[in-house]
Amino acid sequence: MNLANRITLARIFLVPVVCVILLLHYNFGSFTLNGQTTTGGEVIAAFIFVLAAATDGLDGYIARKQKMVTNFGKFLDPLADKLLVSAVLISLVQMQRLPAWVAIVIISREFAVTGLRLIAAAEGVVIAASKFAKWKTVTQMVGMVLLMLNNFPFSAVHVPAADIMLYVMVAMTVLSGLDYFLKNKQMIQTPHAS
Repeated sequence: MNLANRITLARIFLVPVVCVILLLHYNFGSFTLNGQTTTGGEVIAAFIFVLAAATDGLDGYIARKQKMVTNFGKFLDPLADKLLVSAVLISLVQMQRLPAWVAIVIISREFAVTGLRLIAAAEGVVIAASKFAKWKTVTQMVGMVLLMLNNFPFSAVHVPAADIMLYVMVAMTVLSGLDYFLKNKQMIQTPHAS
């Protein structure tokens, strides 16, 4: 197994680590700013989440740079991303920091775009990540970290950054999903009988 695939596997193995630390409330201390409490466990989980998310770009870069792109890696990389995002979203719902409808919208979009990519792949077409998709990923990562940290450090200045990012990530999720389907509608249109 090459280095890029090992990094991708490491991202998958970090998924339960993040969730366990978030949900089992280990006593790593806590601090409160303006009535908002953030625990040491949440800080550690957010750090591991950021580390895991950062490996997404790293494994792809290494695979391309060292010409180690494999079918296993092409399959595993997007799966690892979806596992990480879905697991953290569901954990945030469990923690009552994220409305369930937001998690449903984001996870549904991920499945829909994956389905579109599978249809395209069957036709020999590769659908590259769009600019919207890249911005969607950035807003999701920032939003989820703020939610994991219970709006720290913005709670100190009474700025609801986590709530704002929640709506930004939903908007970017929907827009990027629409963008994929509008640009690739020929993949899902029923062929006309001749």
